[in-house]
Amino acid sequence: MAKSADDPRTFISQVSLVGRGSGAVKALAGFKKSHHTVPDAVNAATSRFLAQLCTGELTTEAEAFFQRARTGMGYKRTAISLDVTSPVATLTAKDFTLEIAYALAEGDPGSYGVTRTLHGLRNGDVVQTAEFDALFGGQFSVIAFALKKAVRVEAVIDAVEGLDEGATLRVTYPSDYRHCVLSVEGVAAEVKCDGASLEMDFGRSGSPRELVEAFAAVRAEFQLAKDRVLSGLL
Repeated sequence: MAKSADDPRTFISQVSLVGRGSGAVKALAGFKKSHHTVPDAVNAATSRFLAQLCTGELTTEAEAFFQRARTGMGYKRTAISLDVTSPVATLTAKDFTLEIAYALAEGDPGSYGVTRTLHGLRNGDVVQTAEFDALFGGQFSVIAFALKKAVRVEAVIDAVEGLDEGATLRVTYPSDYRHCVLSVEGVAAEVKCDGASLEMDFGRSGSPRELVEAFAAVRAEFQLAKDRVLSGLL
């Protein structure tokens, strides 16, 4: 059976699912209060310091994902591998790639952020399975999509504001137009467009299936729009 244009399987390989967390540097297991000082800047030296401190947490989480993926998805040894090179761990499986990365917070170097990115989805059907949802349920709150072609943010704003009355798309934006935020009636998420990519933020963690299906609904609204700028975005 042919796939329709709004079937998630037609674009799943192009999306990334993102989950973010944070914490205090001094709370990491590797931080020793009697020997270490909390970073007061973000630079190469302090980033290397963070990489040393977070090795324990990163390795433990990555190994747990490896074991859960191996057993839950039924992968054999040749279908899954794990590389941990702190501050980044990469889990590569036949159906997906998961990256876990630690970094100091730019505005608060005494804190760190951890970003979990699921990408390289090579099998659109796997997202619909209960096993995949169980593996990654509650891990992601953002779905990111690189635009096929860069677009001026102002053009996106004008296109949405030019839609017929009753359209389900809405847009807000700052005065410098560095980005715009789109919303779709009936979809509980905000879509941020910076001209090169879209980030759909749910504001809460959800399952991969939930995020992808909601993104498909937004994508369908873009493609149904009569305006060339909007219909060509995704």
